[in-house]
Amino acid sequence: MESNIRIKGMSCQHCVMTVTKTIVSLEGVTDVKVSLEKGEASFGHDSDIDMNDLLAKLEKAGFEVG
Repeated sequence: MESNIRIKGMSCQHCVMTVTKTIVSLEGVTDVKVSLEKGEASFGHDSDIDMNDLLAKLEKAGFEVG
């Protein structure tokens, strides 16, 4: 499966790295691409990923999802 999420609050490449590391930390996630310009992330994953957990981790890291 492939998912795309909008992420607000990214302003630099450090933010991109933080978002990437946060998404990659979840088991079952592959092929993460984060675009600072578009304000979004896309990634592959198996169907067992907990999207609520991912959203909570991104918000805890200081980003707004949606």
